Amino acid sequence: MTFNSLGLIDPLIQAVTELGYREPSPIQQQAIPAILRGVDLLASAQTGTGKTASFVLPILQRCVDKPRVKNNRARVLILTPTRELAAQVHESVIEYGQHLNLRSTVVFGGVKINPQMMKLRGGVDILVATPGRLIDLYQQRAIQFDEIDTLVLDEADRMLDMGFIHTIKSIIKLLPIQRQNLLFSATFSDEIRNLVKSILRNPVEIDVAPRNATVVGIKQLVHPVDKSRKAALLSHLIHKNKWGQTIVFSRTKHGANKLVQQLNDAQIYAAAIHGNKSQSQRTKTLAEFKSGELHILVATDIAARGIDIDQLPCVVNFDLPQVAEDYVHRIGRTGRAGASGLAISLVCADEASQLQSIEKLIKRPLERIEIEDFEPNHHVPAGGKPSHQARPARSARQAPVKSKRSSSTAFDNRKKPDAKKSEAKKRWYA
Repeated sequence: MTFNSLGLIDPLIQAVTELGYREPSPIQQQAIPAILRGVDLLASAQTGTGKTASFVLPILQRCVDKPRVKNNRARVLILTPTRELAAQVHESVIEYGQHLNLRSTVVFGGVKINPQMMKLRGGVDILVATPGRLIDLYQQRAIQFDEIDTLVLDEADRMLDMGFIHTIKSIIKLLPIQRQNLLFSATFSDEIRNLVKSILRNPVEIDVAPRNATVVGIKQLVHPVDKSRKAALLSHLIHKNKWGQTIVFSRTKHGANKLVQQLNDAQIYAAAIHGNKSQSQRTKTLAEFKSGELHILVATDIAARGIDIDQLPCVVNFDLPQVAEDYVHRIGRTGRAGASGLAISLVCADEASQLQSIEKLIKRPLERIEIEDFEPNHHVPAGGKPSHQARPARSARQAPVKSKRSSSTAFDNRKKPDAKKSEAKKRWYA
């Protein structure tokens, strides 16, 4: 199947061709024709399979022949959970619509509101927004919703996880009753199903992958390690494998900052992105990472669904997420668009329950490989400059690590827990 066969107009075909797209992904094959028909849609697909293009392309086409909106209005509203994802979706709107005479903008918190108000004055065809900033703009009369005819909730489950449910319901009450509703997500919880019932009308449901499944092309490994030695093992793996661009996920903001300092001390150039960073800092760090200037990006889950890097070779879970579904989104940053990828989790005994929840969710055990004979500064060269700067050849990025499969005992060098907890914590290691 080709994009031509989906009923897209020539300017959109030209745009996707120039971007290097050859054939639509499964979610695009099913979603694009449905959206062009004007029906409501509930769509689920694995992260990295082209969900954004599946709704942006037909939305652009449906905007082409419609009259210009009034001042401080928008035709299409796309809601996303994070600033990074909002910016990424808007980039896609610009890229796919480069040969169309349409106007769009993106609004989110963490930056001054006045420039965003100015962009909305003349009206826009497509508005990409985070819920909190959108409400701020509405309260200041910078945006009115009476001309909205299409609502998109992107990564809806994440918006619920982040506590946006009441804000979303408030926004929906302000929208015209007659509109097209599109809900996209990589996973669907029971809460999402309940939300769907109150928003969508007789939706077409698309599920192109098993619920909460991970991409087949991602190799997933667990390296058991004592909590105090995680940073040392990560430094060892980065140096040993000569990893190029790698996203490392930390559970907390403080933990991310601490890990960046530990990596820098090990002569590895790393930077953090999380909610305590200003928007300008986050934008700058993400731009450096996308350009390849920065190789190691340490992130909290705020970035799990807002980073789209072509051919990202590796993702590391320095800490396992508290919510098992977040594991799917984290490792979905690699192995995108059919590419292969590597996902490594550094797991201590205290994370036994999280690991069990993840394996239950994805319905498969993760291979455990114990890394031996590494020291905190084993690969640190003499001198002041970090050695891990030059981007290695692709063939060298995932060189095999000398390793040994786990034995049946765990962490002999660790202080033994009480007998009641010991047995429960051992089970994850088997």
